[in-house]
Amino acid sequence: MWVQQGHIFKPSGDFLWSQSHAQVPSCLVLQDRLRIYYTTRDEQGRSRTSFIDLDQQNPSKILSIHDKPVMELGTSGTHDEDGVMVGCIIERDNEIWMYYTGWSCGVTIPYRVSVGLAISNDRGLTFKRAFIGPVVDRTPQEAFMTMSPYVLQDNDTWRMWYGSGTGWVSVDDKQEPLYIIKEATSSDGRTWRQDNITSIPPLHPLEANTRPSVMKIGDLYHMWFSYRDSIDYRDGQGSYRIGHAISLDGTIWQRQDDPPGLSPSGNGWNSHMMAYPNVIQIDGRYIMFHNGNGFGASGFGWSEWIA
Repeated sequence: MWVQQGHIFKPSGDFLWSQSHAQVPSCLVLQDRLRIYYTTRDEQGRSRTSFIDLDQQNPSKILSIHDKPVMELGTSGTHDEDGVMVGCIIERDNEIWMYYTGWSCGVTIPYRVSVGLAISNDRGLTFKRAFIGPVVDRTPQEAFMTMSPYVLQDNDTWRMWYGSGTGWVSVDDKQEPLYIIKEATSSDGRTWRQDNITSIPPLHPLEANTRPSVMKIGDLYHMWFSYRDSIDYRDGQGSYRIGHAISLDGTIWQRQDDPPGLSPSGNGWNSHMMAYPNVIQIDGRYIMFHNGNGFGASGFGWSEWIA
């Protein structure tokens, strides 16, 4: 079962670009440390991505805290002018690629999001956009939004599981987004084919699920993801929980019961919410980084699989 190991990090508010939140922790395994990219917010609520470095043997131990964002906001009118939120980090040749969610403010709805790609040539200290625009966006079949990508190189195919908007619903006179996890494929990681393939259908009409983390273990693909209700989900009864699914081919998924050990603690930083898992395997250990209350307002912590 998963055993919660505690809280790791919450921004101090010392930087103007980082006043709150350490959302969607995403791990890059380096030779001598774990680098956790996270998304933080300024006073205007705009998102930027930075990182901290952790001890490999004891992820509770912070080695360093980076003092600037790895990439600035996009220019006016682009898909990421109001936010750059890390989705996943992968190494390819001598480069590090970051797939991310780009944010732009809306009018009739609060925001629009889409998936971008940025590349680092300095070992992940800074990233430059591969394209000004998104790489996975709205299509005739996916009319609302895309977000929270997780990419896996699977033999000769690049596979992306990501959140895809299915609409908006009015709850207490507020527009709330609905989304489900879908799959896209690519031959090079840059140009993606979206075949409108649903990975995780919602359990009920008001469920939203997103932020997958996928790993192949033996003959099975495992996916950990976040799901919530559309009613009372801001640290309430409908708040995010962490789900789990398995698959033989990575396309047809069987949803499992929630992973044991990952329920909200009832007190402290994750008393009401557990969200945005990212699972890695290192030295035979399975480690999950995840958020707690407030969609990352309380920072992030970690759990470990204990057989």
